[in-house]
Amino acid sequence: MNTIVICCDTLRADVVDHTWEDYVDTPNLDQLREKSTVFNNAWGEGEPTIPIRRGFFTGMRSYPWRFHVDDRGSVPNIYGWHAIPTTQTTLAEHLLLNGVATGLVTDVYHMFKPTMNFTRGFMSYDYVRGQESDRVRSGPLSAIDMKPYLPDEIANPTDRPGIAQYLLNMQDRRSEEDYLAPRVFRSAARWVQDNYENQPFFLWIDSFTPHECWDPPMHFADRYFKADGVKDYIYPQMVQNYKTLTDDEVRRTKALYYGYVTFVDKWIGHLLNVLTDLGLWDDTVICFVSDHGTELMDHTQFGKTANAMHPYNCRLNFWVRHPDPAYHGKTIDAYAQNIDLMPTILSIFGIENEAVDGYNLLPVMSGAQEGQRDHVITGWATTAGIRTPEWLLMLETVGADANPRLFHSATDPKEEHNVAAAHPEVVNQLQGKLEDLIGDSLPTTYTHQPTAEHSATFAQWAQSNLVR
Repeated sequence: MNTIVICCDTLRADVVDHTWEDYVDTPNLDQLREKSTVFNNAWGEGEPTIPIRRGFFTGMRSYPWRFHVDDRGSVPNIYGWHAIPTTQTTLAEHLLLNGVATGLVTDVYHMFKPTMNFTRGFMSYDYVRGQESDRVRSGPLSAIDMKPYLPDEIANPTDRPGIAQYLLNMQDRRSEEDYLAPRVFRSAARWVQDNYENQPFFLWIDSFTPHECWDPPMHFADRYFKADGVKDYIYPQMVQNYKTLTDDEVRRTKALYYGYVTFVDKWIGHLLNVLTDLGLWDDTVICFVSDHGTELMDHTQFGKTANAMHPYNCRLNFWVRHPDPAYHGKTIDAYAQNIDLMPTILSIFGIENEAVDGYNLLPVMSGAQEGQRDHVITGWATTAGIRTPEWLLMLETVGADANPRLFHSATDPKEEHNVAAAHPEVVNQLQGKLEDLIGDSLPTTYTHQPTAEHSATFAQWAQSNLVR
């Protein structure tokens, strides 16, 4: 049995399952979902990008931040943001040692920075360069115009170097196929065409889209909202701290995200069509996952933050499309986490492995076993969230938390009302679950301590060389 994993960064689960307030067109994912077992209650255990992928690849929890790994030069430099520990065997390493052809295609540039080692076990890999602040181009600055994407007063490299870097990276685009999502999925399709005779195979496809910058071909965004004179804030976090967005600016910014989601769906469809052409559906499992979501003004802002472990941020897409029709069209409410993907895929290949923190979900999918969790815990920087079917508690873990945030999710699904003061016994109970996992009482000190010294970036260069 072959397996392909499609991971999309920053793709909200409620946008894809169409429970979000606005409808976003995803016809290819809709068809995939109809033939999948869908875990409705999947949550990240260690966020964001790098920690959660380490869990995907190893089946081992990233949180609590318990591994001392050299991270000098790592950007960003936060808890849990480091390479895979050498003592952990990756999914791809297990598969390669058991005769499986393994491949990786990604434009998630954090995975291929010099401080990382996510290629372990892949017999081939393709890094598609240019997302966000990936250091591909450093000029010419005369080739980019930042004003369509920012208020005029801050539309310059010294004020917003991240957008400047991205626009420099994108200056050679001429057609839709030059955008990064098409480049990822065309490369993945080519890998399948090259390796479909090398079965069994395993391919991990990691698309940074729809992470910021929300920059699809603009007709994809225009179908959701367009207004004369409204700029395209492709990285809204770089604007919202400078000014209050108007209603039309909010609608247009949401449209940029929606259009980017529809755009990546189109190119996922390109890959799926290749599977059809090669007749691979009967012997290939497709796993569709995401690493986290993003806030779309749910709580008055755009973007993700460690202090908001609400469903829009921490709920994951987690689907398994198995050729066996018995698994088609099923939804499962049992808790799942990113660390469950690795043992599940090894089970699909019939490979035994050493004990890991995650669970093989195939027995749950078949109905032979109930879920094995009554709660989930997510760590993000110094904040932790403890979630049960009824409650969410968010706590600061490194310093003393004088203001724990408790939400009764069962009656407050948007998690807007902090009821910690009225339920101290629930706070204590859920804090106890967190302390059991950490093995320490709060506040705690983590083994991983992010290195303060790191290498220079385009932003630092811009600040020192472009000040007028």
